[in-house]
Amino acid sequence: MILIITIKDDIHAVTIRNTLKGKGYDDCHIIECDQLTTTNRVMWRNVNNEENAYLYTSDGISINVKEADLIWWRRVRADQQFEFEMENDHQVKLINNDCRGSLGGILESAFTGKWISAPSATDKAANKIYQLSVARKCGFRIPDTLISQSQNEVQEFIDSQKGKVIVKPVVGAAGPLMFTTFMDDARKTDPASFRVCPAVYQEYIEGTKHIRLNCFGNKSYAAIIETEELDWRPNLNVPIKKWDVPDSLHKKIRKVLDHLGLAMGILDLKITPEGEYVWLEVNPQGQFLFLEPLAQMPLASIFSDYLLDEASGKELKVLDNAELLMGENIS
Repeated sequence: MILIITIKDDIHAVTIRNTLKGKGYDDCHIIECDQLTTTNRVMWRNVNNEENAYLYTSDGISINVKEADLIWWRRVRADQQFEFEMENDHQVKLINNDCRGSLGGILESAFTGKWISAPSATDKAANKIYQLSVARKCGFRIPDTLISQSQNEVQEFIDSQKGKVIVKPVVGAAGPLMFTTFMDDARKTDPASFRVCPAVYQEYIEGTKHIRLNCFGNKSYAAIIETEELDWRPNLNVPIKKWDVPDSLHKKIRKVLDHLGLAMGILDLKITPEGEYVWLEVNPQGQFLFLEPLAQMPLASIFSDYLLDEASGKELKVLDNAELLMGENIS
């Protein structure tokens, strides 16, 4: 049995579940972690030293957690979606904390299968500062980086980089996307804006070749995005094509993910004009299905096979059938 823990209407979760069904596997279920106050419920009981744990799926099915073989820990940082208005903020905080704590506690105590990836590792690896440090220690070049709340320190860093510095959030927040931007003069910004919150200030890496790499277990699949833009996300109407990951690069990435405790990771790299791979960041549960139509990569099929193999305790096989699909239209 495969469980996907995510938010309501997560297109990645629904697509992978449907792909698995298309492959003849019907024992995949979605647990919507933001619907525990509405359609989903949790139950954990320990009576006479006997533990029982059940969750309700998005289809209203009661699932015995102990029977699950694999959990895809997909999207879990979400508040509850209420059917009615709460009286005060304290009620909202209480409900969100207790729902989150109950779901996490039940899974940590009763589930004995394979995590993709473990909650503790996922949380830790999501921190940009920590992952940059690990990537550097594993041999990757990382951009010169400053985390600071001081306008003076930021300006000194900008001067040291000859004015070519980018800025982005350390963690970010739900809501509108915050795109990576240039900062050439910290003195143009109110000092209070620096003091209120740390941010990531980094050396600008030259080049137009951006790599979006998906590492699923012992295989990596990537696309190269060619654009002059600093952040490629706002405009995908640029050349995007499948890119074969060199074995040496995959091994290096796998080393980083192993140190982070991640079974999978969605990475952003950049290739310099000299051909050097520069580590930008890894998202333990990033988006990858957008590459299917843009780069003709059957990632839903590939990832579904990966989950099946991990659930059965096998190594990820070479997906010859998926390679054959590369030239076909993907619906």
